Amino acid sequence: MPDREPDREPAREHARERDQNASETEAERRRRRAVFLRELTEARELRDRVQPRRAKAARLRHAMRMRTFRW
Repeated sequence: MPDREPDREPAREHARERDQNASETEAERRRRRAVFLRELTEARELRDRVQPRRAKAARLRHAMRMRTFRW
């Protein structure tokens, strides 16, 4: 068996990923973030429609938190 250090390979791959991320433009990052946030909002709306009782309880908890919050 060849002597290989298992810790070396993941470090190289991580460095390669970091280089690829550095080449990503700010506009691409913002676009991906916008898509993610859109999908997250859609998923929350779907959950609220499917579980109305839980959604109502969450709204009431949020309202209570906001009433007791000190500015």
